[in-house]
Amino acid sequence: MKAHTRETQSTMTPQKALDFLKEGNQRFQNNLKANRNLLEQVNDTSEGQFPFATILSCIDSRVSAELVFDQGLGDVFSIRIAGNFVNEDILGSMEFASKLAGTKLIVVLGHTSCGAIKGACDHARMGNLTALINKIEPAVAAVKEPKDESLRNSKNLEFVDAVSTENVLQTIKNVRDRSEILAEMEKQGEIKIIGAMYDISTGAVDFY
Repeated sequence: MKAHTRETQSTMTPQKALDFLKEGNQRFQNNLKANRNLLEQVNDTSEGQFPFATILSCIDSRVSAELVFDQGLGDVFSIRIAGNFVNEDILGSMEFASKLAGTKLIVVLGHTSCGAIKGACDHARMGNLTALINKIEPAVAAVKEPKDESLRNSKNLEFVDAVSTENVLQTIKNVRDRSEILAEMEKQGEIKIIGAMYDISTGAVDFY
């Protein structure tokens, strides 16, 4: 599989970009890899890059976007931060990726059993981590069940995963609310902004 070129990127649509990621994750689940020569892709991308998607994911060592979607060099912009939320710098990176570099799809990728989400569920406080946790805690508050406080913590993995999903949804809303550029591009059909959850037990990604 060759690296993407200006020509192949120009034929890409948001739906086609999503299909590429879905197909890649299916290969990953089946322990198959597209036939690609990474050193050849190094050479092919040495003078330019034409990725088709931007993926915001967690720093979790088990959730490498390039691996779980079976993508090569020059295929995707990968933005990673614990808890996969957005701030001004990440929004700027997304605007660069979409408006200037031409990606057609933004994916906010959460995952099951997320450590950052667990920290938010437990209202962890430690150094600089405190400020990060504060940005995720609105998702904890938004998940209303269970009401029993003894069940609203990291020991309840069903609750943790519900918060992870809510965090993805809130992040998507923040992207649209805080970036006029990306919101307008989506409105015009130039890009699609979607959420997804990666299951660390199966390797499957569910899009929504």
